[in-house]
Amino acid sequence: MKKLIKKAAIGMVAFFVVAASGPVFAAVGDQGVDWSKYNGDYGNFGYDHDKFAIAQIGGTYGGSFVDQATYSTQVASAIAQGKRAHTYIWYQVGGSQEIAKAALDRYLPKIQTPKNSIVALDYESGASGDKQANTDAILYGMRRVKAAGYTPMYYSYKPYTLANVNYKQIIKEFPNSLWIAAYPNYEVTPVPNYSFFPSMDGISVFQFTSTYVAGGLDGNVDLTGITDKGYEDGNATKPDTDTPATDEGQDANEVTPNEIQEGMTVTIKFSATNYSTGQAIPKWVKENSYKVLQKSGNKVLLDNIMSWVAASDVQALDTGGSNSTGNTQTHIVQSGDTLSGIASNWGTNWQELARQNSLSNPNMIYIGQVIRFTGGQSGATSRTYTVRAGDNLSSIASRLETTIQSLVSMNSISNPNLIYAGQTLNY
Repeated sequence: MKKLIKKAAIGMVAFFVVAASGPVFAAVGDQGVDWSKYNGDYGNFGYDHDKFAIAQIGGTYGGSFVDQATYSTQVASAIAQGKRAHTYIWYQVGGSQEIAKAALDRYLPKIQTPKNSIVALDYESGASGDKQANTDAILYGMRRVKAAGYTPMYYSYKPYTLANVNYKQIIKEFPNSLWIAAYPNYEVTPVPNYSFFPSMDGISVFQFTSTYVAGGLDGNVDLTGITDKGYEDGNATKPDTDTPATDEGQDANEVTPNEIQEGMTVTIKFSATNYSTGQAIPKWVKENSYKVLQKSGNKVLLDNIMSWVAASDVQALDTGGSNSTGNTQTHIVQSGDTLSGIASNWGTNWQELARQNSLSNPNMIYIGQVIRFTGGQSGATSRTYTVRAGDNLSSIASRLETTIQSLVSMNSISNPNLIYAGQTLNY
């Protein structure tokens, strides 16, 4: 979602009026996140108490379509972790019902969250100068979403909505269907600040920050229980409609520690405290996902952090099947090995192994080092890091166990001393 500061302050009394205006569900007060491709293949939750994730399936930019390749794995990841998964569409249709029709024709058949789950239309850019035409295009989309068997919502922020949309027409037809963003600042905000609540009728979800955790992540709170839609009795592991993504998520949710295998993607549970070495696990490590490189007894070796963790402290996000992002192979360097020789055994070249393993000097590998190779479309795993205040390339390289040269090369950085908070780096 767009990162914007909103300054329409109201008191806590207004929050309770809004929250009380809808039906009461178990989800009232639940916090959750929303994801796009920038959150990676498996997304990332901010806190153990998060209960839902809203993943972008793709969208239209005035008639040009951009699909999100991360959508199905993010849905499966949320389900695997016992959360409620929902969907949103980037809806830059202006006032054109023709573009809106093309967008809904494209994305409604591809939705992987269960029937009755939320499908939100993200309308925060590209509005036309005709306020009624914009409203009609939004209502057209929401009607299509409802007819397809999902719960329609409208996402934006208050100033943009008031300037471009007759929002009361929306909530007259779709009561309590607004998902509105308003942020007090860009400081880490783990709980809503209701002094900055956007005072509008019909709000069911309040996006209260884009810095839910250090490094950036949207944080949301459910005010009416709408995120229970599609998940009867709050049971996120048994949605009422099966899709490939929810099936994969349910299967992954049922994986036991004994069944964790090499090649699976996992996340470290928020309840985990220490690596197998006894060192404390930082919170930021628990916000990401990792491939299992090796399993030894009741321990697993995770890529990127290259650390052993108890199998009971990880949660499978896939089963190593259809939602995996390629075929990952690993090799532990033995005496006499060369990168060229390892590459030859895998049918690739040493340059590709050097790139995937962030090796600044391919002639310097050491006995016991783990070399990995991921086949697939590009032969590489896609991981990102969001720059935080106070970061520099040296500290980032150390944290990610890579090199400054690799970060500079992979991100086409012309000046290594010029990076900024919020910047996304590939590694």
